[in-house]
Amino acid sequence: MIPDKAKLIIGLIFTADFNIKELEKKLEKGFSSVDYRSAQLDFNYTDYYAPQMGDNLKRQFLSFKKLIDPAELTSIKNKAIALEENFKRAGRRAVNIDPGYILPSKLVLASTKNFYHRIYTGEGIFQEITLNYTGGGFRDYPWTFPDYRTLEYKEILTDIRKIYMVQR
Repeated sequence: MIPDKAKLIIGLIFTADFNIKELEKKLEKGFSSVDYRSAQLDFNYTDYYAPQMGDNLKRQFLSFKKLIDPAELTSIKNKAIALEENFKRAGRRAVNIDPGYILPSKLVLASTKNFYHRIYTGEGIFQEITLNYTGGGFRDYPWTFPDYRTLEYKEILTDIRKIYMVQR
């Protein structure tokens, strides 16, 4: 069976002075044109990135016009890691690039970190179902990151899902 094509999304976390437009051009060159761009949001849900990136971080979500085979997420995550390296400043990360995809029933994210709810997909990458879509909205799990539990993020992801449902 051939799986449904999926809607590629990328969640960006970046320093306030980061040139997001330059990164967006590189992402479009690699994946296709951006068809959704959220507002830049304050990212204050965790201090996990502070030692690597500093404080006053921003978050933005992008989605891309070209649908992907879900199996591509592993290689996309590794491309994102390489791209992060290109944007380092004085050995520090300026951006975190987290790819995932939306299907009608779920949001899947890629990670380099293993945990009980993640499946190894090769090339050093794990994947998890972060949210499911039932009853007209996204629902979280015990492992869902605190920011992805918020109504604000779920509304953004619902908007992206609407674009995807028309594309299908």
